[in-house]
Amino acid sequence: MRIATWNVNSITARLPRLLAWLESSGTDALCVQETKCAESAFPYEPLRELGYEAAVHATGRWNGVAVLSRVGLDEITIGLPGGPEYDGGQEPRAIAATCGGVRLWSVYVPNGREIGHPHYDYKLGWLEALRTAVAEDAAGARPFAVLGDFNVAPTDEDVWDRAAFDGLTHVTDRERDALAALRDTGLSDVVPRPLKYDRPFTYWDYRELGFPKNRGMRIDLVYGNQPFAKAVGDAYVDREERKGKGASDHAPVVVDLEV
Repeated sequence: MRIATWNVNSITARLPRLLAWLESSGTDALCVQETKCAESAFPYEPLRELGYEAAVHATGRWNGVAVLSRVGLDEITIGLPGGPEYDGGQEPRAIAATCGGVRLWSVYVPNGREIGHPHYDYKLGWLEALRTAVAEDAAGARPFAVLGDFNVAPTDEDVWDRAAFDGLTHVTDRERDALAALRDTGLSDVVPRPLKYDRPFTYWDYRELGFPKNRGMRIDLVYGNQPFAKAVGDAYVDREERKGKGASDHAPVVVDLEV
């Protein structure tokens, strides 16, 4: 079974690439983040023509998550149970579904903006709510994983230059401690192969030639419980999908499971 996660940075803008990638990659279940469209505008029909069902949580221009599957879509959970609100409501940043017997959460963790900003505290509260929400599945006997754009680099090796991030979010101790608390529920970091260069970055800024210079970050993560981690046969970053005109600033992370 092939599972992947991908922040597409607008499913409308990226639809031709998404459809081509699904067809060529043989992915069975894909966790999508940053759909940037309302559910009514989601491209259900083109995906259905490729054999994919879609569970979607999206409300408009920003955020939005989905799970696409061609191996079943059951036990759908919309939103983050107990998640904090921002600007008067819960944002569409989490959705879960069971695909082919594997339980998956697709998450788009808040960015945090800058240290001291209300969005930074919101980010930490959101990660705490995620830890609580997944704890039972993380300790369970069936394969389970939380996948998505976490907007946190777990270690200094997961950014191209740690000094370039001094005083910025994504690398602070509090954010990394929140990730560690999430892993402590029984999850392991499934670190993918990079395919090129020595570190498996998943995101490169559009600005200042970030991708050609490989000034990247590993912020798109796969955290699996013990049954999931034991079933992993391979994992890699599909860096090729970050190339060319009209690419997302994130690359897909692909995990092959022996289930």
